Amino acid sequence: MCPIKLFSPKEISRCAFWPVLTPFLIAVAIALTPNRALAAATETQVTSPDGSIQIHVMCGGQLSYEVGLKNQTVIEPSRLIFSLDGKEITSGPAIGEIKTYRINETYPCRGVHSQAVNNCNGAVVALKSGAVNYSLEIRAFNDGVAYRFIVPGNAGQCRAPDEASTFCIPDGSRVWYHDLGGHYEGQHTNNLVTDIHRGQWVAPPMTFKLPNGGGYASITEADLVNYSGMGLQATGPHEFTLVLAHKQPPSRPFVMRYSTNDVERLSHAAVISGTITTPWRVVMMGTNLNTLVNSDILPDLCPPPDAKIFPQGLKTDWVKPGRAVWKYLDGGDSTLEGTKEFCRMAGELGFQYDVVEGYWGRWTDAEIKDLVAYAKQRGVSLLFWKHSRSLRTPEAREEFFKKLHDLGVAGAKIDFFDNEHKEVVDLYEALLESAAKYHLVVNFHGSDKPTGRIRTWPNEITREAVRGMESSRLQDRATHETTLPFTRMLAGPADYSVMHFGARRQNTSWPHQIACAAIFSQPMLTYAANPSNILANAGVDLIKSIPPVWDETIVLPPSEIGKLAIFARRSGDTWFLAVMEGVDAQSIEVPLSFLDQGGYQAMLIRDSGNGPDAEEIEHTSLRREDSLTINLRSGGGFIGRFIRR
Repeated sequence: MCPIKLFSPKEISRCAFWPVLTPFLIAVAIALTPNRALAAATETQVTSPDGSIQIHVMCGGQLSYEVGLKNQTVIEPSRLIFSLDGKEITSGPAIGEIKTYRINETYPCRGVHSQAVNNCNGAVVALKSGAVNYSLEIRAFNDGVAYRFIVPGNAGQCRAPDEASTFCIPDGSRVWYHDLGGHYEGQHTNNLVTDIHRGQWVAPPMTFKLPNGGGYASITEADLVNYSGMGLQATGPHEFTLVLAHKQPPSRPFVMRYSTNDVERLSHAAVISGTITTPWRVVMMGTNLNTLVNSDILPDLCPPPDAKIFPQGLKTDWVKPGRAVWKYLDGGDSTLEGTKEFCRMAGELGFQYDVVEGYWGRWTDAEIKDLVAYAKQRGVSLLFWKHSRSLRTPEAREEFFKKLHDLGVAGAKIDFFDNEHKEVVDLYEALLESAAKYHLVVNFHGSDKPTGRIRTWPNEITREAVRGMESSRLQDRATHETTLPFTRMLAGPADYSVMHFGARRQNTSWPHQIACAAIFSQPMLTYAANPSNILANAGVDLIKSIPPVWDETIVLPPSEIGKLAIFARRSGDTWFLAVMEGVDAQSIEVPLSFLDQGGYQAMLIRDSGNGPDAEEIEHTSLRREDSLTINLRSGGGFIGRFIRR
């Protein structure tokens, strides 16, 4: 089936999907009726394999597009603006050949499920502006759309690209967003799209709920490589404009940690040698939150791992997901003996990693080797922290990663990037390549949003780009933690540092915090709580069994952004039901129909009437025909484990 449709004027005039087509466009289409080839060439549509999603590109005059989900407009007519060396090339381009294609593949992945599906229709539209030949590539998936520009060039040809494309959101949409002041470590607020003031900066992913129950969508980018990252800025009543990193305000962390020369240098457009390929601009969408959470679009749009570096791909033996302890937020000793004690407790919990902050630099190589051997006896591997500023040259990277490899350390936690300019984006790629040479995994902190490149680089075990448990000033953690699964985490794993039983949990209960570990799972699941406090918790048996990755995830109703998150997740034959409540107490009824046939032995952890720092534990037998009544206090939670009998 051909994935692309070239519209005749008659078809355009009666297209029910786009009631927002302007009278001007219809008039243009009618005027072109005598010249059917010209009329067809100015209107292009790609439809998803299941027919539910369409991206419609208008090539006459200013390049523009619109996107729909079933009978609902998701992106109203919006401009596609791309420039080279300050000259726009997307206004009135000549249109050439249109090539169509279909992709339908599956591949292993880590995170919300173990098998990803890449099923889309695509088209490449050849365009020309003056002497510049380029193309617009568009794809439609069953859960979103994407587009990118490709400008061929010779190896020695250096040009500075820029973009100012727009995303116009339907009136009545509610948007969740945070600004770029803390880079990607902000706290979301939400407003109707028309109430967001002009000039507001937004860090992708930007999630919005469509009016009239039309579903949900989220805007971000994929396959960010050899290019600067994108942010969004409100530029109209319901319009957001794509802005590259050099035009974004420098974040507070970047200004604090780097020199004025660095700030000034990264305020200029990046120059790219040879062919310019923009990242994919992505709108993921669905009629429910489950579709968004399970979307594979971002990794779908990235290349698979290089078989020379990762011979078994995601199954490469030195790339191991796992759970980690971390001495930073809940006490502990920074000495060598204190680190050994954390490794001992990590082994007792069955965790696979211990993340060691910069104090490892005080130890001799002999002491580190002794620590590595001690940890290995307990099934624990080590990650060592490093400031990214000290790894800017190939020589520095070679020295650092070779040292870790020779000492037996499993990987690195690399921190303080704080900017999304191409210079920094290039650094991520260089670090991952250097680390892979020495079979090391990497955890990026102070980082940019993920863009699906974890498919290409499986040794990126996770990255931060989130306001996590480190933020001691975040008071409404209940709302924050019920927002993130449907906003930031749509882009990929986020090293939040889950589960704290002390003051940092703020307005959440202990069961809420345990449930957070299941809902915020990631290939390296780092726990904020001191392992001694985990071992002392009455729910330790369940906590120890929460995996870092899942075979299946189902977001259940009545989940609602910022108010309630209900996840059913499967690992092998075992299911978990995790619930996090926002600030409004409520009682919910959850059918267990996600379970398979047969009986299950269940362990349930609920909020206790004795206060948020207490939990009730129940062991019982349940089947898929049963339902659970869950009473949730403000900031409350629930988690259940169901083991097939």
